[in-house]
Amino acid sequence: MEQNYAGDVSVEYVWDVLEKDSDAVLLDVRTIPEFQFVGVPDLSALGKDTQLLPWQVYPQMQVNPDFVATVKQLGIKEEQPLYILCRSGVRSVSAAIALTAQGYKNCFNILHGFEGPADERGHRGKVAGWKAAGIPWKQN
Repeated sequence: MEQNYAGDVSVEYVWDVLEKDSDAVLLDVRTIPEFQFVGVPDLSALGKDTQLLPWQVYPQMQVNPDFVATVKQLGIKEEQPLYILCRSGVRSVSAAIALTAQGYKNCFNILHGFEGPADERGHRGKVAGWKAAGIPWKQN
């Protein structure tokens, strides 16, 4: 099966690339309530900001019809490395595919996302993903 985006990468890999490559962008595609109540990646130590743009619109969860246009408005160029994050690595694949179809050449899905899979007690953020890896994040 042909992959319709640049590939899947670990959160540790993404942090390393964001630290070394000034053109690399982190795009968080979770919903506004997730940004507000769960937390967001904190790139301040790298002198960068996480771009926050929902792939789906809460509460109906339909695909954001302005998603690609808004990525362009953010000034993200088609050649820039674009690392896409969601809760667990599912919505980010859809966003990477959509952006690739519109000419973005380096769209990567971040494996396990921000919170990763649930543990044996049903809690996220402890097994895998951005939070579990101990990479900087903040809660507003």
